[in-house]
Amino acid sequence: MEEQNLTALTYTPKICNGEGIVYILTNPVMPGLIKIGITGNDLPARMKQLYSSGVPVPFECAYAKRVQDYAKVEATLHMAFGDHRINSNREFFRIDPERVRAIFNLLPGEDVIIGEDAGADETSDIIALKSANKRASVFNFKMVDIKPGSVLEWIYDPNITCTVVDDRKVDFENNITSLSAAACEVGRRTGLGSGAYQGPRYWKYQGKILTELREEMEQGED
Repeated sequence: MEEQNLTALTYTPKICNGEGIVYILTNPVMPGLIKIGITGNDLPARMKQLYSSGVPVPFECAYAKRVQDYAKVEATLHMAFGDHRINSNREFFRIDPERVRAIFNLLPGEDVIIGEDAGADETSDIIALKSANKRASVFNFKMVDIKPGSVLEWIYDPNITCTVVDDRKVDFENNITSLSAAACEVGRRTGLGSGAYQGPRYWKYQGKILTELREEMEQGED
């Protein structure tokens, strides 16, 4: 990751309290990184502001929640994941968003749901975002050296498993399906919701989330 992609997003210390939104943003051209931040009431406006700061494609909201004492919540999250922070003057962390979501799930408040392209200004931005996502989402087990027959665990419950069948498919409860479809089914059953799931973010192999394994492999090839 080139530092120039991040330095354009200037960091300004916040002085605020009361109710507001704490968010986790991702960007397909910044694989492996998330931004943990806060805003008052208009999250799409904040995302568009960040996009105008020199980033090639818009940010996407992984999770967001309206909470009390939102500045305190943000500071606590930054401290909790401080060892994953890549620059003390930036709000970017090299960590899978699902790990942070686990903390969000414990926070009292109201989930904030926005559209997938809420951070885009124009149709061309949406097209660029979808194209970048398509390139970033391509995943197969060969790229992380996981063989057929390997057992994967659901990130929130090791008792929920699926078995790798080939480079792209798994056996989940005697049904040959994709990682994402299996994650969607488990998410629906366990109360995470029935929206779209990026499968590699929700399954672990030998204690590591698949997206983290992919990131390690790609860094090793650089």
